[in-house]
Amino acid sequence: MRSLLSLLFAFSLAAGAAQAACFADYKAKQDDPLRLHYGVAEIDGACTTDAAYAELQERLAQAGWQLLNVLSVFDESGLEERKDSAGEYYLRY
Repeated sequence: MRSLLSLLFAFSLAAGAAQAACFADYKAKQDDPLRLHYGVAEIDGACTTDAAYAELQERLAQAGWQLLNVLSVFDESGLEERKDSAGEYYLRY
């Protein structure tokens, strides 16, 4: 029984680590004057477009930005190719 509990615990840790590597790229805006930005952010919740939208909408609103859309969700392998495009908004929010 003890080994079964240890095995279940190990699986739950592995599943949590797999969830930690989720990122989304998005577009946001501010009004008056109009400002737009493209950014990349780490997502703490489920790695889905809907979950990323909900999480980013709240984060960006706190900084005075309105989320326009989430373009995609991806793992660490997609970070480097988006770094230059995101500029100062790379992992900022």
